[in-house]
Amino acid sequence: MQEIRYEVAERVATLTIDRPAKRGAMTYAMLEEFTARIDEAGHDPDVTVLLVTGVPGSFCAGIDLADLAGRSPDQRGAVRSREIPALMECPKPVLCAVDGMAVGMGAEFATQADLRLVSTRARFRWNFVHRGLVSDTGAGSWLLPRQIGTPAALRLLYTGDDLGADEAVSLGFAVSAHSPEELPEAARALAVKIATASPFALARTKKLVLDGAGIGMAEHVAATREALAECFASEDHAEGVASFLERRPARFTGR
Repeated sequence: MQEIRYEVAERVATLTIDRPAKRGAMTYAMLEEFTARIDEAGHDPDVTVLLVTGVPGSFCAGIDLADLAGRSPDQRGAVRSREIPALMECPKPVLCAVDGMAVGMGAEFATQADLRLVSTRARFRWNFVHRGLVSDTGAGSWLLPRQIGTPAALRLLYTGDDLGADEAVSLGFAVSAHSPEELPEAARALAVKIATASPFALARTKKLVLDGAGIGMAEHVAATREALAECFASEDHAEGVASFLERRPARFTGR
């Protein structure tokens, strides 16, 4: 059985965690495949948006502890040795559709995404302190406070309490909540909508936003001017203007 599935259609790459018997718990082999597919989407000129999801009723219940138990501390940290987590490093917009439990590493994956859509049965749990750990990719301790505020993030990190669908939406962590049956279509529709935009501009927008969280305003404005100059010189900008004047859909190439 293929536990990590990957397909591309309509400029959207869909990466599916398919291990429902273990609620999507990741083995190290699965994690390596998962990361490789993220990198593939990031480098594929036919992909504009990456959508990460699970099978119905399941997302990712963290690392498979049975696989973890037989590994040395060095081996346990080897897969997480990247300077920037793969989903954050991916230059494409990343959406996450969660229909079930996102625990530990699963909650980190969701946090690393740019946008999240959830079903009414979605639950997020950063339970690292109950395993004697810190947020293992850094997303929970760096991104989550920026997404929902420091007090709310610390409450979830300190207690390991579940964050349900309604609260996730009210805190701004999730874009919207849907019935389990409606979630795949809603996530796909948003991904396809984003994929109609300029890949060239989308990549630079994502980089400006993520980099901007760690620099001052003056440095950010300078980076924006540089990105804007690149955009003005791009084929995508010329196509965006031409499509508007000619009253037709744009045909962006990412160049």
